[in-house]
Amino acid sequence: MPHLHIEKFKEIEFPQSKGDISFNFICSNINHKEEKLISVTVENDKFFLLVREDEDKTLLKTDKLTRPASIYNVHRALITYASLANLNVLLSNVPEGKKNIHLQEVNALKKIEDFSKEFPTDKEVNIEVGFGSGRHLLHQAVNNPDILFIGIEIHRPSIEQVLKQITIQNLDNLLILDYDARLFLELVPSNIVGRIFVHFPVPWDKKPHRRVISTSFIEESRRVLKVGGTLELRTDSENYYAYSYETFINFHKTVLHINKNKDIAVSSKYEDRWKKMEKNIYDVTMINEEVSDEVFLDGNFSFSIQDIKKEAILSLHNQTKKFDTGFIHFERIYFMKNGIMLRVSMGSFDRPEHLYVVIDTDNNFVYYYPSEPLKSKSNIKAHKFLEELLNG
Repeated sequence: MPHLHIEKFKEIEFPQSKGDISFNFICSNINHKEEKLISVTVENDKFFLLVREDEDKTLLKTDKLTRPASIYNVHRALITYASLANLNVLLSNVPEGKKNIHLQEVNALKKIEDFSKEFPTDKEVNIEVGFGSGRHLLHQAVNNPDILFIGIEIHRPSIEQVLKQITIQNLDNLLILDYDARLFLELVPSNIVGRIFVHFPVPWDKKPHRRVISTSFIEESRRVLKVGGTLELRTDSENYYAYSYETFINFHKTVLHINKNKDIAVSSKYEDRWKKMEKNIYDVTMINEEVSDEVFLDGNFSFSIQDIKKEAILSLHNQTKKFDTGFIHFERIYFMKNGIMLRVSMGSFDRPEHLYVVIDTDNNFVYYYPSEPLKSKSNIKAHKFLEELLNG
């Protein structure tokens, strides 16, 4: 994670711009004065920089919740803010050189908004969840040029490694997304996916609710897969294999293929390691046999607030409000120059979204930052519930 250790934080005038970098506003955590968030726009990326102040030093880094598409834009924002504020940098892991030549023009890296606005449907889609080093994903894309591959990963070094290879190999059928795969599937149109790969996911033995394979994930996979399409799990964990098999087989109607120590065309570095250790590799492949109905969602994420009551909003801090299919948890509250900002988790119980809600009390205006939630049934319900709470 790129960061700067600085001697003392200094605040600039907001808003302020330098070139294509804009610092829009700053807000402070009302319960932890040592924490601040700085709103930044670089090119088309909107995100927060996080300030954490200690007695002897301060940390300036990117906020995990508003992960920007480009890590290079984070580097630029950190260096530019330090320059504008004349900060004394004690320690830095932020490279100040030019962007890697293979990352100069990256069209393959997408935001979730790109898919929510218009999902590509002109060819068959294959999806790999957690592609790691990218060996398998790149092999599939190279050998299947008529299929669109979407790789989903949250590990930034892995993402940049694959983006470089996309440029080097001149691939035009591979898109990369940094997002929760469980939520992403809700955006995918029905019956267009040929294969979903889940190779060597984190077992999460102590936190099983975080596993990719779940009843809801399988349901969404069945919906988006075309007839004959497959969801393919490959794991070295016997516990994960057993859990996944039980989850698959609990469906009223399902077709499964089970393999043990099956060789495939290309293996990951982790698989090579497991084989040297003589660990067993398990494959569970679900084959979809049904055509699914298209999903149409009605609703939007605009707010209609009649009268913003500051005291009532502040009282929501650290509260959890539940509705029939989900919840809203008010994690943190921040003061801004012209209002309040809430950090919330909301939506369904098994795959909530984490968001910021900006409340402009001067203009009686409320909006999500940096972007709206993913359009799903649970999020639309959560938004309506949140609107009711803010209206008192």
